[in-house]
Amino acid sequence: MRKIVFYGAVSLDGYLSDQNDNLDWLFQSDLNGISTYEEFEKNVSTFVMGRTTYQETQKYLKGNELYPGKEKIIFSHHILNHNKDTSFVAGDIIKIFNSLKALDGGLIWIIGGGSIVKVLLENNMLDEIWLQIAPVLLGKGKKLFEPGNYYQKFNLKSVKQMGELTELHLVK
Repeated sequence: MRKIVFYGAVSLDGYLSDQNDNLDWLFQSDLNGISTYEEFEKNVSTFVMGRTTYQETQKYLKGNELYPGKEKIIFSHHILNHNKDTSFVAGDIIKIFNSLKALDGGLIWIIGGGSIVKVLLENNMLDEIWLQIAPVLLGKGKKLFEPGNYYQKFNLKSVKQMGELTELHLVK
């Protein structure tokens, strides 16, 4: 069965983005040429995100396609401009993820989406977390871990310094 994985960065105080959905603070981080992203991304066959993350990503791509040729699932009540590999879905998040897990393929990557992560945690469906922590305090914005009805223990698989970022790889 496929794994559902969060891979992404937060500020030191746990925010995915600032209050304006801005990620400049992250893209200004110096990785010193070190990254696990390329190797991680090779193992992903389905990319899942919310509408806001999708729209913000489109701004940074400046017209280029997001993960060409790979399946993208966008949780939204609005259908936006997309290509043949992008599906917009609404409804029961758990049912949708159970369907994705039952299919053959690689990892299911949650990009951004604190509200999606919350539902997955509340239903004990998040298998791994790759969390990069940037040494910046934002003070407010969108939290990765929203308050919810969940308690889960992950095991620390590895810690890696990537320039200014520290990456934790956590597994169940």
